[in-house]
Amino acid sequence: MSDIVIKVENLSKQYRLGKVGTGTLTQDINSWWSRIRGKEDPTLKIGEKNDRTSKGESEYVWSLKDINFEVKQGDTLGIIGKNGAGKSTLLKILSKVTAPTTGKIKVKGRIASLLEVGTGFHPELSGRENIFLNGAILGMSKNEIKKKFDEIVDFSGVERYIDTPVKRYSSGMYVRLAFAVAAHLESEILIVDEVLAVGDAEFQKKCLGKMSDVSSKDGRTVLFVSHNMATINKLCKNSILLEQGTILKQGITKDVIPYYLSPTQSENMITHVKYDIDNSKPFQITEIKLTNQDGNIFNNGIITDVDDFYVDISYLFNQKIHKCHLTLIARNSMAETVFFIDRTDFHKDFFNADIGSYKTRIKIQNPLLKEGEYYLSFGLSDNQTGVNAHKFDVIKFKIEFLKSTRNTRDGFLYLPKEWQMLKL
Repeated sequence: MSDIVIKVENLSKQYRLGKVGTGTLTQDINSWWSRIRGKEDPTLKIGEKNDRTSKGESEYVWSLKDINFEVKQGDTLGIIGKNGAGKSTLLKILSKVTAPTTGKIKVKGRIASLLEVGTGFHPELSGRENIFLNGAILGMSKNEIKKKFDEIVDFSGVERYIDTPVKRYSSGMYVRLAFAVAAHLESEILIVDEVLAVGDAEFQKKCLGKMSDVSSKDGRTVLFVSHNMATINKLCKNSILLEQGTILKQGITKDVIPYYLSPTQSENMITHVKYDIDNSKPFQITEIKLTNQDGNIFNNGIITDVDDFYVDISYLFNQKIHKCHLTLIARNSMAETVFFIDRTDFHKDFFNADIGSYKTRIKIQNPLLKEGEYYLSFGLSDNQTGVNAHKFDVIKFKIEFLKSTRNTRDGFLYLPKEWQMLKL
């Protein structure tokens, strides 16, 4: 017997912008009759990709287009992508909240889903009543729910309010109870959208531990959506990267995440970026370079552990700036911040700036970074007006070790060790 519990074949979902239905009753009946017979919908048009950043010409968009993947029992699958990539649409189709336009989904087992705050809860019912309601929706008997009831309430931490209508709950309490119900009832598949961010840090940690347990110990399958790449990397062995409704990359999580962080993935590092000058902007970053001490660009983007390196940032002010703030953030391939530099760390007198061009050079001494790839993000802002000129992940470089004494264990940094034992 196959251990595949979810199989998605040529899945697509099309939406018509600004309208409900196909336009006429006749067209609606024709669409319905075609679906019943397994035929192609005669009212469908080719449409466009779902690019939320552009207006487009078609009134039809593909939220998902030709999606194919399989999930095995006990796997934890991460689904990542930018806002509007189609992640939530995919989960709604898998949860049978909405139907696909074309394609097939084969699911083995019951699904418990947590797609957004309060999904499946009736606001007028108490927390206790909603636990039984959710369990019934998931196909659980009353006796099965009773056996898990105390565990659910204890995990949620809302015992004091369990007989209070959930319409009086905060968003955090909603999520606590909803996740507790979904995680403890006997469903074979757990689907969790990015709702855990509503909860506090302690509850998020508890939820991640529970998802790991239901997968590794209980053999249940978990589909998890998050923008937190560190969490995805820790929890999910495999991941899918969606972009404009299509799968851009799928496979082992540590191989997929870099494509999310840097969509224009290539073997070459990006160490020099120059921007066209736009005099209509109050200010802008015009050029960023990663250089050595002599000002020469690291063309191959590879920095050894014995090198100092410099970040040269050029910017233009077309108006007087009263509270300038320059920020540099370094992230690793898992999107975890490894160091942060802002204006208070250099150019302490650079609070006000007249019209003109400027350049800042930041020295990063003999990097103590762990071997691997890194991304530099930049921000330039006027704190008085709130105007920002951000450039994200525009520089990419790689740290390589030359010294054999370097420690390659887990961690962000390598710290030189000098041990001394004193006899007392």
